[in-house]
Amino acid sequence: MVDTVVQYGQGVLVLLRLVLFGLTLGITLISFQAYQKRRSERLQFAFIGFAFISMGVAVSNIVSQMFASQPAPRVRLFFDMTQTVPFIIGFAMLYVSLYR
Repeated sequence: MVDTVVQYGQGVLVLLRLVLFGLTLGITLISFQAYQKRRSERLQFAFIGFAFISMGVAVSNIVSQMFASQPAPRVRLFFDMTQTVPFIIGFAMLYVSLYR
């Protein structure tokens, strides 16, 4: 019984992650279209920011799928850092786009 609930929960989690990734890709596409229409520097930074955030979501999804078992602490630290860097760059670009 518990195993079945966990399996359904994992399936729902995968579905939710796909929805999250789809939403980030959608907002990246919309920001790219806005940049192409207006060609402003602020919109360019916003597009780059959303692109990096989308990349961070994708990397996070991949990393979470990779670690069904517990990896070595160094490996886990490396992948945690790898998935954090795109978010830092993305949010920094959004910050620049809003306060430039």
